[in-house]
Amino acid sequence: MRYACLLMVALLLPAASALQITEFCPDTYLKGEADEYFILEGTGSLTGVTIRDGEGSIRFPTGASIDASLVIARDGEAYRCVHGVSPDYELFDTSAAVPDVIRSGDFRMANTADELVLARNERVIQQIAWPGDVCCREGQVHFLEDGVWDPRPLLLGQSRFAPATFDDITVVAFVSPDCARDVLDATLSGAESSIRFNVYEFTDPGIAGMLEDARRRGVAVTVLLEGGPVGGISDEEKGIARTLADCGASVLQMGTTDAAHAKYRFDHAKYCIVDDKGVFITSENLKPTGFPAAGERGNRGWGAYLEDARVAAYFGEVFAHDAAGGDITPYRGAVSTVDVWPGGAFEPEFAPVTVSGVRVTAVLSPDTSHLVPELIAGAESSIDIEQAYISNWSANAPNPFLDAAIDAARRGVQVRVLLDSFYYNIEGDNDNDEMAAFINGIAEREILPLEARCADLDANNVVKIHNKGVIVDGTRVLVSSINWNENSPCFNREAGVILEHPDIGAYYTAVFEDDWHAGASSAPFGTGGIGPVEIRMAIAAGVLFALVLLYARRRRG
Repeated sequence: MRYACLLMVALLLPAASALQITEFCPDTYLKGEADEYFILEGTGSLTGVTIRDGEGSIRFPTGASIDASLVIARDGEAYRCVHGVSPDYELFDTSAAVPDVIRSGDFRMANTADELVLARNERVIQQIAWPGDVCCREGQVHFLEDGVWDPRPLLLGQSRFAPATFDDITVVAFVSPDCARDVLDATLSGAESSIRFNVYEFTDPGIAGMLEDARRRGVAVTVLLEGGPVGGISDEEKGIARTLADCGASVLQMGTTDAAHAKYRFDHAKYCIVDDKGVFITSENLKPTGFPAAGERGNRGWGAYLEDARVAAYFGEVFAHDAAGGDITPYRGAVSTVDVWPGGAFEPEFAPVTVSGVRVTAVLSPDTSHLVPELIAGAESSIDIEQAYISNWSANAPNPFLDAAIDAARRGVQVRVLLDSFYYNIEGDNDNDEMAAFINGIAEREILPLEARCADLDANNVVKIHNKGVIVDGTRVLVSSINWNENSPCFNREAGVILEHPDIGAYYTAVFEDDWHAGASSAPFGTGGIGPVEIRMAIAAGVLFALVLLYARRRRG
């Protein structure tokens, strides 16, 4: 009998322990945290289940049960206003459509220090304390993943998309300033039913004209813009937004409103979904420098058009998430004069290439930006990095993207880092030229196959390096909007793809080589194109040659 009872208890324990709190947000953006909430996951009856903090507790109505998950909010109406959906239970009776839990005492999650204790029949199942198990920040959602709390920062309204890889994709690879506008024009002019564009900045009237043409053909056009870019929305963008809205396009902006705080620090992504059949993704904004007209100078950027309904569906879900919520409002812009970019003559070198059978992995910030250092860490022979800039993270913390590249060099992987040299990226005391010197200093001290350069823009006849790309082993390429600072991978909405195919790698490698070797002034320390590693190798070779010569002379003597 005793053993039978023990067996029964053992069988019941897993069901009880499966019940757990997997998400909570105690410090919301609303005054008074009326929308604070937690999520309970598990299955079965909730009889005898309580959740308490230091000041009070809650339990569920008689007969309540759980099947997968329940959202319990302090104020159901406040939660609905912020999240767009109602919770499963609320603490206070604010909505007739939401059932109430049974409160005892003053249950509320304090912002800076508190705890949540989950119990069944007074037996503690789970206990979470802060500070301790999690560190608090306004707007941060604390979540449990694979038994770990807060594996990355997650703020209210942000998505949690999982990594997704798609095989056998047809990809059109292109670069700016050479051929990006041609591919964009072909993409938009071929649209038949819908265009959804998410972009940080939009100041090019010619591209606006492409979207107007699509509207005249009956294509539904939606454009999602960042509502508070650095420096504010320009007059050019205000004018373009008004033009697009007047022609029937849906123009939206993401920003903090009375209803909700902005989901991301910046909506910095640059991608377009066409007809639910393809995705256009790039490092460049919709500006004359990002997509210059034929024969005009512009930025160095990379892009790709991915022709596949599966990829389109994935990015369509991302767009739907980001374009919904209280932080999204219609934007009509304003009547404004649009300046014309003077450009300057440019002779294109690279035409777009179409490659079939490409493996594509979507990369989103902040959801899956960890895939970038993982890509670099998997390198076996070479890594080529072309970035607008690289900076240390907060409090001079190491940059994990750069650390992964340096660690690869320590394993013997050949690593090259090419940075922008536009004036605002080299005139400060801690920007790209200092970063290049820092990287080269490590290479020199440790004798690593590692070199960094600031690009010679004049020699290559480009305005600036605006790219955010990586090539690994000549076969895997990151095309993205992700800058190598802390904000971009952790707090912005960014979008990119990892493209795996030798022909794709060869295309972007040819572009990188052209940028890398443009002009002698791009070489570090005035070495005329020879880096610190090459200098040491040349010295070593000279010493070895001298020793061999000396040995030969002694043998002859």
